[in-house]
Amino acid sequence: MSQILSIRRAAALAGIALPLLATSVFAQDAVNLRMTLWTANEAHLKLFNEIADAYKANHPNVTVTFDSLPFDGYTTTLTTQIAGGNAPDLAWILETTAGDFVNSGALSPLKATFEATEGYDLADVTQSSLKLWSTDGEIYAYPFSTSPFGMFVNNDVIKAAGQKTPAEMIAAGEWNWQNAMAVNAAVAASGKQGLIVRDFDYKVWDNLASIWNGWGASPWSADGKTCTMTEQPMVDAMTFIHDAIFKQKAIPGPGVSADFFAGDAAMTITQISRASLLPKENPFSWDLVPLPAGPAGEYAVIGQAGIGVFANSKNPKEAADFLAFFTNPENSAKLAQFFPPARASLLNAEVLGKANPLLTPEQIEAVVVKGISTGVVKPGHAGFAEIQQTARAALDALWVADADVPAVLQSVCDRIQPLLAQ
Repeated sequence: MSQILSIRRAAALAGIALPLLATSVFAQDAVNLRMTLWTANEAHLKLFNEIADAYKANHPNVTVTFDSLPFDGYTTTLTTQIAGGNAPDLAWILETTAGDFVNSGALSPLKATFEATEGYDLADVTQSSLKLWSTDGEIYAYPFSTSPFGMFVNNDVIKAAGQKTPAEMIAAGEWNWQNAMAVNAAVAASGKQGLIVRDFDYKVWDNLASIWNGWGASPWSADGKTCTMTEQPMVDAMTFIHDAIFKQKAIPGPGVSADFFAGDAAMTITQISRASLLPKENPFSWDLVPLPAGPAGEYAVIGQAGIGVFANSKNPKEAADFLAFFTNPENSAKLAQFFPPARASLLNAEVLGKANPLLTPEQIEAVVVKGISTGVVKPGHAGFAEIQQTARAALDALWVADADVPAVLQSVCDRIQPLLAQ
């Protein structure tokens, strides 16, 4: 680009009109980058576009567009685009599919670009956050969000139902799943909804990890080769969830639409990036608390997301350079208001508090800082998309009132075990 600008500047000083050839060269120098993501949140996109505009100020030939895709089916849509020769230059990648993307050769190496970017300070990015996105010493995606799942609660509807708030239960040492679900059942009986596991919608079953980890359950063994959906912790956890849906009515049933952030429900499990959805007009009294303890004790679950550059991008060098700018220390601090950062220098209540004015230091310390330091990452697996869809189809039989929970979980293992063993 600088060469073209020099040509244009020199031509202007000499009073020479640019020939068509130069115009053509300038047009060829334009770089259009597309990043796919699963958020359409206006506040997120406003910040992303501000960062892209700041990058463009020093790279006027580069234009970045953010392509929001539906969360449900995001990876399928992304891989369809790749297969169809319409791969984006950069993409958000879920932790569940990190192994597939990192090990497939689809992503460009990034380490050299990060190390060469002035002021980037790659050493500040924690090794634990990079683990999922690296192999053989190379980095293939940047973990821009390491976000614990927490519980947003609507104290107004909880009090209206005559129940203790979660803060009161925490103070009394009573914050566990049995008590939490009893509150949700009482709120549901009062005419509102109880607990919403955001984005679950009886499709994204792996989001139930935010509950079943309280029972010490896991869908497969640590080496990923054996289905463990039929083991007692998972049977107990899924029975608890099934009872909460169909007996207690504490979780909205299939087909019931409710939005916690519109004031429809008592509680929702989600990540702090959703704090931007809290109503600014006619707000309700809300709180953010850790997940309730389960039979296995206190626990935390982390969702992680990376940004990768595709190897078959038309402009992988420029895409990697933009990613280095997007995730440099200054912009990471800005992104921290929605996405807990991977940089050690930013991972404390003081810094996160400045970036998250909606959250109190106590909420940040209890949910974010403690959650990141103690939480386990949501389950992922090579070939996750196929495993996820196969298990989802088998679990359809669970979402009816008279389901045989152990039998359904056995059918899940029967179907996904061959995929795990590959």
